[in-house]
Amino acid sequence: MKYLLLIYESEQASAGLSEAEQGKIFEEYMTYTKGIKKSGNYIGGEALQPISDATTVRVKNGKTLTTDGPFAETREQLGGFYLVEAKDLDEAIKLAAGIPASRTGSIEVRPIMPTPPID
Repeated sequence: MKYLLLIYESEQASAGLSEAEQGKIFEEYMTYTKGIKKSGNYIGGEALQPISDATTVRVKNGKTLTTDGPFAETREQLGGFYLVEAKDLDEAIKLAAGIPASRTGSIEVRPIMPTPPID
């Protein structure tokens, strides 16, 4: 089964880290990613640009409205994701626990809803 592991962390907290600390965390992510690729769990994943670059889109009464930034005020922001293959929720939780941000933020584990192929 496919799971999306959504990485939430405070952008403000990570912005306050030194260059050496940021480099250490980056290396942890590279090690983690190599590990889940080797195990066959990795399907995809990306880091996201900061929330200052985000745009929220809504359609109201047929008009498209855009707002700078995320749709809600939160202490943690969505910073990236991994799309993984796991045999069950327990395995997906173990994979999520290995993500470096699980120590300083939170990882939301969401099963992917199966959809039929579109012709």
